[in-house]
Amino acid sequence: MKNHLSILLLFLCLFGCKEKIKQAEEKTTDEMAKAELHSPQDEWKVIFDGKTFDGWHEYLKEGVSENWKIEEGAMVFYPPKDRPKGENYNLISNDEYTDFVLSMEWRISEAGNSGIFWAIKELPELDQPYKTGPEIQVLDNDKHPDGKNGTSHQAGALYDMVSPSEDVTKPIGEWNLCEITINHKTNTGIVVLNDVEIVNFPVNDPEWSAMVSKSKFADWEHFAKYTTGKIGVQDHGDGVAFRNIKIKEL
Repeated sequence: MKNHLSILLLFLCLFGCKEKIKQAEEKTTDEMAKAELHSPQDEWKVIFDGKTFDGWHEYLKEGVSENWKIEEGAMVFYPPKDRPKGENYNLISNDEYTDFVLSMEWRISEAGNSGIFWAIKELPELDQPYKTGPEIQVLDNDKHPDGKNGTSHQAGALYDMVSPSEDVTKPIGEWNLCEITINHKTNTGIVVLNDVEIVNFPVNDPEWSAMVSKSKFADWEHFAKYTTGKIGVQDHGDGVAFRNIKIKEL
């Protein structure tokens, strides 16, 4: 009887140890999965803190001019009344990015025009970021002439190349949430405006170059030639504001 009891106790002890080991392994696996899910490459990085222009400068310049103000957590552009000839105040990031999801809100002035660039290279011989960086259009579709100049010039379009599937812009004075995905690993470009996917395009050759060849940029030497570059927002001579700017590198 004692032998049977000893064997039973030994069995229960071994079974209990195995269960504890199994639970510990499951817990470790679960923790590793959670850590992987929230790994740094999957995390959003705020690139405009709503308080300073740290991390930004005007194209081919140092710092940011007084034409850009920070108001209620947004970077707001006030176009100068007396603009020196050839002067522009496009704002670009200090850092460069390759594969990413970029999220920001934009608000355009009445009859206004602006844009969001990526893959910008600051080349001294080029006076505008749009001479290297492709653009997602920011526009008052109803009152700016570009809104009537083909759908590939309307808000959310990959400018002059891919038209939005529909107009989901909010009324002037309201904020529009724009999310841009550029992923060369999967050959994917996506624009989501106000939670609606409106543009989808390839970002690698030969498809990319084929799109460019059919656009106004076909003969531009440096346009869209770089996979890595800076993020930018456009001075197109109209009032515009941007806020809640963050990026997730892929």
